[in-house]
Amino acid sequence: MLARCGSAGLRGLEVLPVTVEVDIGPGLPGLLMVGLADAAVQESRERVRGALRNSGLKVPLTRVVVSLAPADLRKEGPAFDLPIALGLLGASGQLPLEQLEGVWSAAELGLDGSLRPVRGVLALALAARSQGVRALLVASANATEARLVEGLTVWAAGTLKEAMAVLADPLLAASPPPQPCGRALAATTSSEGLDLAEVRGQMHGRRALEIAAAGDHHLLLVGPPGTGKTMLARRLLSLLPPLEHREALELTQLHSVAGLLPEGAGLIRRRPFRSPHHSCSAAALIGGGTLPRPGELSLAHNGVLFLDELAEFRRAVLDQLRQPLEEGEVWISRTRQRCRFPCRITLVGATNPCPCGWWGDPERPCRCGEAERRRYWGRLSGPLLDRIDLQVVMSRCDPHDLAGAYRQDSRPTQMHGQAPGAPEGSRSVAERVLVARQRSAARNPGGCGNAELPAASLAQTLQLDAAALALWEQAIRQRHLSARSGARLLRVARTISDLEQQERLGPAAVAEALTYRSFDGLGMGAEAELSGSGAAAGRGRAVQPPGGGR
Repeated sequence: MLARCGSAGLRGLEVLPVTVEVDIGPGLPGLLMVGLADAAVQESRERVRGALRNSGLKVPLTRVVVSLAPADLRKEGPAFDLPIALGLLGASGQLPLEQLEGVWSAAELGLDGSLRPVRGVLALALAARSQGVRALLVASANATEARLVEGLTVWAAGTLKEAMAVLADPLLAASPPPQPCGRALAATTSSEGLDLAEVRGQMHGRRALEIAAAGDHHLLLVGPPGTGKTMLARRLLSLLPPLEHREALELTQLHSVAGLLPEGAGLIRRRPFRSPHHSCSAAALIGGGTLPRPGELSLAHNGVLFLDELAEFRRAVLDQLRQPLEEGEVWISRTRQRCRFPCRITLVGATNPCPCGWWGDPERPCRCGEAERRRYWGRLSGPLLDRIDLQVVMSRCDPHDLAGAYRQDSRPTQMHGQAPGAPEGSRSVAERVLVARQRSAARNPGGCGNAELPAASLAQTLQLDAAALALWEQAIRQRHLSARSGARLLRVARTISDLEQQERLGPAAVAEALTYRSFDGLGMGAEAELSGSGAAAGRGRAVQPPGGGR
């Protein structure tokens, strides 16, 4: 007797329908699995047998063939346990075949017959809705995730016997109204509750952080230890607006495919902040593996990827960021498949100026030799620096600024949340950022941010006046900027104008944008800029690159 049950397999974010066919015929007892199944799927034979036996159901003592079609698609993971068990029950006459028509199912089986959650259920639910299936049957722990998809009937069960009961009487598991919010979940909590008011001094760095938030520009912070680089980077999330529903659904789908979504979790409502260690591999950062999964780059989608100690990362790993940063997506190619993962992120890098960390400091001498410093900076290739819009050299704060945090009169008041003279907090800066983002979204094609503005639309949206254009041309010649760097300079200037609520892009915006290009044309000799700026840095002033300034 032949029975069929619907399911699906994952290939990156792509979901491919799979039909589980179970045939019981004469022959020696045994279960043969065909259809390019990996080890986890092959092992489902023992899980299915144990689940049937311990659930009080009959295990056919004859020859059973399970085919996973299409046969040329690689099947992996334990999600096929439930459809195989249901197909086996249908083929053995313990379950009416009409109950399986138009139903997709996905769950791992425990030996006691319990249904366990699997990864990628949200992606599977979206595919099930597009295929017009009658219902999707999942483990109870995956029900909240699956019900994020509106317009899809979701049935949930805790055991195999409950799944059979639901198939017989769907009213037992009627889907409640969709709950898009679910249980509010953050992709990470490392930046929750942090406020920009806690950062003392570093006005140039604070301004760069505001510009990065307003235009989704990538940011590089360079300075000695203890200058607040990590402190600033972790407060970028507090300046960004909440996720839209479409963005939240896409981010939740990514985390579900990666297997990082907790049981019973709903939609991820907070932007992610990912901070991988500098020893991570290319596969961990970009994504990959034998069966490709998203890496830290994609898990930070619609959020912030913070690379602390940037110059400690291997150059071969960092160079793989170049194309994804430009295109907002990463393609992972394997012999049998090619997967796409989105990665529209704001990259924030932080690094010391040299291995010992004190090159350019006016008070503490550097212990590194010139060759050692060149080797250190050589890990950051020119093309990668070319893609980072904002490059800021930071210095140690003035002790007077630091002392302000401990004065009695600088403590925040209960009514206003900020004392007179205290640094500006995240809330007021985020309001300016939101206005600037709304202006750029209304002006730019497709509502994209300024950093993603297509080159073809750049001339029409900049509204550049003659004085600003002349200053930009002078900077291109003096700094020998590439076409990409020149375009990125204009995008940053456009964001600065949006923050100032100015329609036309004037020379002041271009001049300020030039102060955030500290390493243009310096290549492996970037330490020269740090050395030459030591005196100015020690007094807490922003470094003025050659050929520009405010």
